[in-house]
Amino acid sequence: MSVGGGSGHSAGYGGEGNSDGYHAPIMVPEVLNFIRPERGGIFVDGTLGGGGHAKALLDAMPQSGRLIGIDRDADAIAAAGGRLVSYGERFTAIHGNFFDMTALLAAHHIFGVDGILLDLGVSSHQLDTPERGFSYHEDAPLDMRMDAAAPLTAGVVVNTYPFEELARILREYGEERYAGRIASAVVRERQKAPIESTAALAQIIKGATPAGKRWGGQHPARRSFQAIRIEVNGELGGLGQALQAARDILRAQGRLAVITFHSLEDRIAKQLFREWENPCTCPPKAPQCVCGKTPSARLLSRKPLIAAEAEIERNPRARSAKLRGIEKL
Repeated sequence: MSVGGGSGHSAGYGGEGNSDGYHAPIMVPEVLNFIRPERGGIFVDGTLGGGGHAKALLDAMPQSGRLIGIDRDADAIAAAGGRLVSYGERFTAIHGNFFDMTALLAAHHIFGVDGILLDLGVSSHQLDTPERGFSYHEDAPLDMRMDAAAPLTAGVVVNTYPFEELARILREYGEERYAGRIASAVVRERQKAPIESTAALAQIIKGATPAGKRWGGQHPARRSFQAIRIEVNGELGGLGQALQAARDILRAQGRLAVITFHSLEDRIAKQLFREWENPCTCPPKAPQCVCGKTPSARLLSRKPLIAAEAEIERNPRARSAKLRGIEKL
């Protein structure tokens, strides 16, 4: 399942968590194989988190290599900046959304790069910090913002969105089978009093879920919390355009690697990557191409890579991760 769009699951480095709450980055060897930082040049970690993947990339680069880290979460920028301070001018942290990568890099006079990593989703640190309001396991204010300065909160979504819009979000972003029942229960309860905490929302969702579906497997609030978080942070609305912009800023033979955590993110990446490799729109039986569209990238693997069982045992959050990559032609 995702957690998709802005801060990245990765943080920390190696196989263990860190004292500041950031956890191990996912599929590090596979990411390095896709990005190939040993080539040197300028690389971007667009979802910096606590700096786990960033550290691995920096360690694999020649001394002339440079890494730009971007994150919309000021906490992540501070944590990664502290952890990577020893790399000096080889590392630059930028507070912002990777959706705006082109402008953010241009502000630092960077107009072409050799590799980009996007580890989509909410970071372990965000999930494990109760007051951020991401987790249904903790009682906290309904927040869920990756950028604490953003205006839209989960509380606003839950307490003000019309029934139809709430049900759509739960159905589309959470792939929630009981979206209508849950949205109806939320609207009914908020008419009595505002829903202000994650625990209250989780209880409402649980009550709206058929009893036979509440046991075993995942918490009944998991999909709804995912959906609301995606809405709050606008994680899917501009993802396709952001991936296009990332490809465009790559130099020839530059590489883009994307780690996704749910089917919606993965579908966007998969479809775009395939279109870049085979953009021809001519009928399949046409004797020759006349549309004039030529490939702009090649796939680095025909199917997405997934984490090995040993890694999943160390880091259960890697279970739903899929890694895709392209090389720009």
